[in-house]
Amino acid sequence: MKSDNSGYLTDLPTDGQSILSLAARSLFDVFANASEGMLLVDRSGRVVWINDHYRRYLPALGFEKEEDFVGRPVVEVVQNTQMGQVMETGKPILIDLLSNKAGTFLVSRFPLRDEAGVVIGALGVVLFDQPETNLQPLMAKFALMQRELDEARNALAAQRKTGPALRQARYSFASFVGASGVVTDLKRQARRAAQTHSPVLLLGETGTGKELLAHAIHASSPRARGPLVSVNIAAVPDSLLEAEFFGVVPGAFTGADRKGRDGKFKLADGGTLFLDEIGDMPLGLQAKLLRALQEGEIEPLGSNHLVPFDVRVIAATSRDLAKLVHEGLFREDLFYRLNVLPLRVPALRDRASDIPNLVEVLSEELALRNAVPQPEFQGQAVALLSAQPWRGNVRELRNVIEQLLLRCESGFVDASAVEAVLRDSGLGQIVPVRAERAGSSSMGLALSVQKPLEEHWALAPRIRALEQQAVQDALNQTQGNKAAAAHLLGISRAKLYQCLL
Repeated sequence: MKSDNSGYLTDLPTDGQSILSLAARSLFDVFANASEGMLLVDRSGRVVWINDHYRRYLPALGFEKEEDFVGRPVVEVVQNTQMGQVMETGKPILIDLLSNKAGTFLVSRFPLRDEAGVVIGALGVVLFDQPETNLQPLMAKFALMQRELDEARNALAAQRKTGPALRQARYSFASFVGASGVVTDLKRQARRAAQTHSPVLLLGETGTGKELLAHAIHASSPRARGPLVSVNIAAVPDSLLEAEFFGVVPGAFTGADRKGRDGKFKLADGGTLFLDEIGDMPLGLQAKLLRALQEGEIEPLGSNHLVPFDVRVIAATSRDLAKLVHEGLFREDLFYRLNVLPLRVPALRDRASDIPNLVEVLSEELALRNAVPQPEFQGQAVALLSAQPWRGNVRELRNVIEQLLLRCESGFVDASAVEAVLRDSGLGQIVPVRAERAGSSSMGLALSVQKPLEEHWALAPRIRALEQQAVQDALNQTQGNKAAAAHLLGISRAKLYQCLL
């Protein structure tokens, strides 16, 4: 090649087709040298070429010589391949996970066409041969999403199999919205607890989602196909609690059902018994509950016979049980019996970075339930919601969002609408949004609005500046349409709202 006095090459092709051909060869060389392996198949689906990097996988695939591999149909030599689908549809598969006898690989597949546009083969590229090591954060997120999807599918399958008559879990871990550190850690602990048969004690303020978490634990446990029976102890009169728990034999007392009545322990046999607000249980009944848990048997009212049961107990309370023990209002031995696997459910104010996602999920759910259009929450509106203390936690947030949906007439919810609903609720003073909070963003770091620790890092401001510019460019291109901007950026609307905080 020649160059002029400026140093630029002068004999490079100038027509589009020649440049395209040069680019294709150049990209092929890049893939061949930088990837972990390449494979070509012809239009009949037979392997016609592999590069040097790919040859190292042959022994694991069961081939000693390259000649035994090349020339055979790819479906026979590479398990779970999708090369046939690429040639059939003519569409590439840019990113996929391939698992076979040689291991797990992150791969790309591209159709090859002749000058007339007819598919004449396909190219497979192994991008990473140890994705669990090279792409650990991505693989961890994928594994978590797959696990939550499997849990939801299992819960749905169990409900379909047993029918609506049997009490079943209505929620899975995927229903507990949040990706903050405290929520991720809580789900991890809860999943481990689900695999045991020991009692679980859920601690946390009212409205934090303790009952939802109890459902998720049951749905992920070996007892998932058994019943889930819930008792809100605070909602049942003290005089009826014993019958509620242990059941009543026919004619046990005046006014009793002639057929008798099974108690919650009997109804939950083989499954899970959820005792909500356990801190409100009367002292007299606590001793009987303790004995039932220790012995695994109950004695219905009016009966002299002991009835065995097999129940896993999940208890929940918004009260300080340790304090109640010291005050003599809760039995110490029962506390130790229940406090085997304690899980503390965080208050909403302690995971404010989850609020944008909660706003998105709750507004969509409530819009469908009330048959109204789902409005778009503007950035300042989400920022104002994220700044509130939420003494009623998710339950209070849900109430506010439902009010906003039913009042919305324009299709948009702005900060003034949020202020009006919060003011009308009269439950506390509105916390204003700080200027620096309103101007910050985090598309990749998911910063909490209450703990901007990353602001001290030298790299973080640059990242945020780039993200802000990317969001602003997308909004300008879509004339301010946040849904379209989020789609353009490849992120969710909730994540876009976080960038506007």
